[in-house]
Amino acid sequence: MSVFAKRLKEIRKLRGLSQEKLGTLAGIDEASASGRMNHYERGRHEPDFTMVERLSSVLNVPEAYFYAKDDEMAQLLQLWPRLKKTQRQTISALLEELTAL
Repeated sequence: MSVFAKRLKEIRKLRGLSQEKLGTLAGIDEASASGRMNHYERGRHEPDFTMVERLSSVLNVPEAYFYAKDDEMAQLLQLWPRLKKTQRQTISALLEELTAL
């Protein structure tokens, strides 16, 4: 299974969406939404970047989340959009401080 397929299935289930619902929310015709999502999740096909952007928007994760090989990085990427701007700035400053050591 590709990293993309793994991440898509993981976040879809976490958000409590069916394949069909995710597909329709991402703009895929209702008749083919479930099938296309199934192909993406099984790694048979990968969507173009425009579709990745739409899936990211629906699932509230950055596009990079789908391509993160490291599980810890994926978790951070999935949490990042939920932070307020000031929280992001605080975390960024802390990371810079920690890596400067």
